[in-house]
Amino acid sequence: MTASDGCETHFVSPDPVLWDITRTNNLTHLYRAVNAMPSPLASQWKNLAFSALVLRLIMDNPRDGETAQSRLKQVGMISILYHMHIGQVPLTLTNIVEETGLTRTGVAETVDQLVQRKILTETLEKNMLGRGTARRFHIAPTLFERLKSDEIL
Repeated sequence: MTASDGCETHFVSPDPVLWDITRTNNLTHLYRAVNAMPSPLASQWKNLAFSALVLRLIMDNPRDGETAQSRLKQVGMISILYHMHIGQVPLTLTNIVEETGLTRTGVAETVDQLVQRKILTETLEKNMLGRGTARRFHIAPTLFERLKSDEIL
């Protein structure tokens, strides 16, 4: 099957195996092209690429003794954290608890798993009152580097 756009003829494969082989390369080129366009569509494609990357990193790499439920919880948590990051909300336990409605212990457990996977990095900072320390998290820069490279999936 072929499709013509006027000047060039492109092969469109109905075979899902061939699509799977070229999918990573196509997504990389699509991400780069969309990244050059400042628009709402570009933002949606970046979100989709980030979601696909973290989904594969978490679901395809189970840790010893980890349940499928735990991995799904991590996927959900990193999705929320990514949207908080986009909204420039500091990723602290208090802010995450407010955003999710989960208990502090539940948030800490899931976030700790993401830190162990190196999807998040953690720093200790003085809390707002100037006494004690607060844990602050950041999405690992390596994830954004992978999105810009050929390692999306």
